[in-house]
Amino acid sequence: MDGLLIDSEDIYTLVTNTILHEYGKPDLPWSIKAQLQGRPGPEAYALFASWAQLPLSKDEYYAKQSELQRQHFPSSQPLPGVPTLLSNLSEAGIQLALATSSHSANYTLKTSHLSSLFSLFSNSQRVLGDDPRIKAGRGKPAPDIYLLALQTINATLEAKGSGEREIRPEECLVFEDSVPGIEAGRRAGMRVVWCPHPGLRTEFSGREEKVLAGRCEGESREEDEELGSAEGLGSRLRGWPSEVGDGWGVQLDSLDNFPYERYEIVVK
Repeated sequence: MDGLLIDSEDIYTLVTNTILHEYGKPDLPWSIKAQLQGRPGPEAYALFASWAQLPLSKDEYYAKQSELQRQHFPSSQPLPGVPTLLSNLSEAGIQLALATSSHSANYTLKTSHLSSLFSLFSNSQRVLGDDPRIKAGRGKPAPDIYLLALQTINATLEAKGSGEREIRPEECLVFEDSVPGIEAGRRAGMRVVWCPHPGLRTEFSGREEKVLAGRCEGESREEDEELGSAEGLGSRLRGWPSEVGDGWGVQLDSLDNFPYERYEIVVK
């Protein structure tokens, strides 16, 4: 959601840099920010704190951060192409689910003024970062959040009683701006669309195909086993282990003029 659907990723940067400047620190570089994107708050904080070395306790930092976020998050706006894309997908009968690492309070701050946009995601098909169904330590790049999002879609289909079969992981398309999020989608056995911030795109220049394969984060055998995949959670899996250039991922500079025909989606 952040940096993909709405411009809140830039707000995170503004908030973080404001705190850093207060203590004479430089701006947060993309080499560090790239590691924080998409991750649950506690994991992102640990990575950030190790780099920043601020003279603040975790609670003190969170207090400053929360105050600034309350000021700025309500000004967030949709990114180019997003309203049209979501509307077209919904009208085409595509099942939509939201999977974000944002916790409930921040989600409300970022989206309450954008109700017409986020109403396209039904309440039952929104999975937030503090969802109790996601175990501690199982945020992105682990596949759990996307597998849970798929479960919510299939639960909705079953509840309708229309006889529609369950949707399989390989039939899903994950939209992401973050590198850990792309890995999470690939580990879930799903196809991915990577639409990175220009700063992130520059940071990973020359490594795009590895990103799309979900191979820029946990690349060791130990990390692979720890993070797991849809296969490890009992789902049929076709897209993992991934291969560089396997065609299961594409990169877009913007969600404007989305290539629906590539995915055989017919829009009016």
